[in-house]
Amino acid sequence: MGAYQDRRVFVTGAGRGIGAALARRFAAEGAAVAVNDLDADAAQRTAKESGGLALPGDAAAPDEVAALIDRAEHDLGGGIDVYCANAGVGTGGGPEAPEADWALAWEVNVMAHVRAARVLVPRWLERGGGRFVATVSAAGLLTMVGAAPYSVTKHAALAHAEWLSVTYRHRGIAAHAVCPQGVRTDMLAATGQTGQIVLAPGAIEPERVADAVLDGIAAERFLILPHPEVAGYYTARATDPDAWLAGMNKLQRKVEDGR
Repeated sequence: MGAYQDRRVFVTGAGRGIGAALARRFAAEGAAVAVNDLDADAAQRTAKESGGLALPGDAAAPDEVAALIDRAEHDLGGGIDVYCANAGVGTGGGPEAPEADWALAWEVNVMAHVRAARVLVPRWLERGGGRFVATVSAAGLLTMVGAAPYSVTKHAALAHAEWLSVTYRHRGIAAHAVCPQGVRTDMLAATGQTGQIVLAPGAIEPERVADAVLDGIAAERFLILPHPEVAGYYTARATDPDAWLAGMNKLQRKVEDGR
């Protein structure tokens, strides 16, 4: 019998990549999994792989979030125990990026988490517990060169997860922030030369992220770091921000030089 036997887990962005790996991993531990993705075919594939419930739809849309969660609870036979806010967009550029790109990053990377918590937290308080797992990215602890909308919104996603933990941990609600660096997914492939220089050399498979998530939950760690070296970078950023910024600017220049 797995560690998540008789538990119900909802995973957004679960059609591929980290989300699909999470769905399969939780299912392997006995959970009933709701597989959400904008891509209905991808959601169906992962649901078939994990023996879960396919729930295609937009988990960031204000008028869809509650309906998706309600359907998952109805079809899975009870309240959601673990909500994995995994869906994300890797919008690049800087201040010059179009308004639509900034708005999309904010909606998917931040407001999707807020809207899910708005539905789930009252239910978890009534039930006496629940778990919110946010796929944030190391960019939320550090930054990502060449991708201001992504970096800014991932910082916000981290702050939201921290706020949930600060506010509700004594009432049975746990929150976790998953902060990997490069992961071999479609999102990494879409980052082009910047991703190849900065992230690809240390990239890991989505399954390693899923393993780290379950290990982190078991240890009740707020920060889940599939790349352990991120802890050192985060410490350096906090203790000597000027040196850290100088180092990141050096990385920026390396990207600009294309090598």
